[in-house]
Amino acid sequence: MPNPGNPEILLENNDTVVVVPVFSEAPVIASVIDELAQYFPNIYCVDDGSLDGSGEIAAKSGAHVVWHPMNFGQGAALQTGIEAGLENPEIKYFVTFDGDGQHSPLDALEMVRTLRAQEFDVVFGSRFLDERTELTTAKRVVLKLAVSYTNALTGLKLTDAHNGLRAFNRSVASWIHLSHNGMAHATEIVNQISKGNFRYCERPVHIVYTDYSKAKGQSLWNSVNILFDLILR
Repeated sequence: MPNPGNPEILLENNDTVVVVPVFSEAPVIASVIDELAQYFPNIYCVDDGSLDGSGEIAAKSGAHVVWHPMNFGQGAALQTGIEAGLENPEIKYFVTFDGDGQHSPLDALEMVRTLRAQEFDVVFGSRFLDERTELTTAKRVVLKLAVSYTNALTGLKLTDAHNGLRAFNRSVASWIHLSHNGMAHATEIVNQISKGNFRYCERPVHIVYTDYSKAKGQSLWNSVNILFDLILR
């Protein structure tokens, strides 16, 4: 069962769904859910064809689990989770949150609070608005190239376009329809938000790159693959 957390904050966020795409995250998914459950009562994990029992662990940890019969990719998992959240008419806000332990629930909390002020429809997390996130020079350069390409493609002005930590309201959730199953879904989200003329801002977030998250796809080569995927599309 999840840690009970702060009752006042949990009540505050009863109108929020955190969507966590999960693919074979058995070593960390219970702790990710436990930390999220301190602040968010509605955690939707989409088990994207895991081979290690991640979905079962997530369910035992207190998350609502939606199952894919096979691995469709992170974009498809996010779309499934968003659609599941939209089935509840009381949900007003959505957070996308990686399942490998690199995101901070406190950052997610502040992003949702920014949405509650009603000035913005979308809040993007950015690794480049403060100095907390440790990046190699090579990875920083590749990510900057990727965001420059995305900004040119979409017309938005972001400092970080491929960070999986985002928050948006129900109108945006209803608008988004992801078709790119791979990592290019991040640019697809930005492009759709641009076409919808939604109000957006960025907030600084702290991304923790552990040996585990690097092994799961947060290496420099993954950043290079994202860049090439963008160009080829």
